[in-house]
Amino acid sequence: MVLPNDANIHGNILGGKVLHLLDVAGAIAAFRHARLPVVTVSVDSVSFLHPIKVGQLVLLEAFVTRVFTTSMEVEIQVFSEDPVSGKRLKTSTAFVTYVALDQKGRPTQVPSLIPETDQEKQRYEAALRRRDQRLG
Repeated sequence: MVLPNDANIHGNILGGKVLHLLDVAGAIAAFRHARLPVVTVSVDSVSFLHPIKVGQLVLLEAFVTRVFTTSMEVEIQVFSEDPVSGKRLKTSTAFVTYVALDQKGRPTQVPSLIPETDQEKQRYEAALRRRDQRLG
């Protein structure tokens, strides 16, 4: 729930708070896939589509879109929810890359990801395009 201390003078959640929540949700998704500690290495994009007001709930959905050798791209979607009506609205989307670490803190290989549904296959291909663009 967005509390007053999470908000700006307009009564909207602070962008930095949203970024923090995005990173935590993304890291959990990456950790669950790799079953290894992960660190954030890149934020490809963050879109703030709609504000989230004080009193609304913040819901995050994160999923690994593609695995490379030691890194994983995670897509994170943020939704606001009115606690009374239950109405949900997508408020942000982000793509974040995490690297898995071994016991010595060095990058280590991540289990592969095999997309199955059409949507997963589309996300898988789009992740490669974003990576190629990022690495130039």
